[in-house]
Amino acid sequence: MALREIVTIPNEVLRRKARPVTDFGDDLQILVDDMVETMRQAPGVGLAGPQVGISLRVIVVEFGDEEDEEVPPKLYMVINPEILRTSREMVMGVEGCLSIPGLAGEVDRHESVTVRGQSRRGQPFKLKASGWLARIFQHEVDHLDGVLFTDRAEQVWKLEDIDPEEVVLD
Repeated sequence: MALREIVTIPNEVLRRKARPVTDFGDDLQILVDDMVETMRQAPGVGLAGPQVGISLRVIVVEFGDEEDEEVPPKLYMVINPEILRTSREMVMGVEGCLSIPGLAGEVDRHESVTVRGQSRRGQPFKLKASGWLARIFQHEVDHLDGVLFTDRAEQVWKLEDIDPEEVVLD
């Protein structure tokens, strides 16, 4: 495993729609492992292929139980993710992004989502997420479509102007 450079705005790969993964071979396995290591080192809770300069529909997410900090975080590695269903309920939350250092913003997201994707080996699956986990999945899938949190934010500000505990970075 190796750390990958996290690309930042205005790198054009962040604005491109990522290509679907069709080859689940060694190169993908290395990419997924590198993305997990890079996300953890950053530190962040999510990372998408375009954020490491690879325009492929790959995301990694690691997030723990919001209610119980003693439960270890769960790692999700999702290839070709798509959001199938969203709740009607929307929730405003503060987001940041590893590819947009120094900024945070208030973004309205669906409270819960159902995501369909494939495992790193190509096996199809679905998962349901709510709360911050749902927010992270929406943020990461947006990256795969060339959408940044600042495109959806109602308000954006410099990180130095808020409490860092209020921001979840992808």
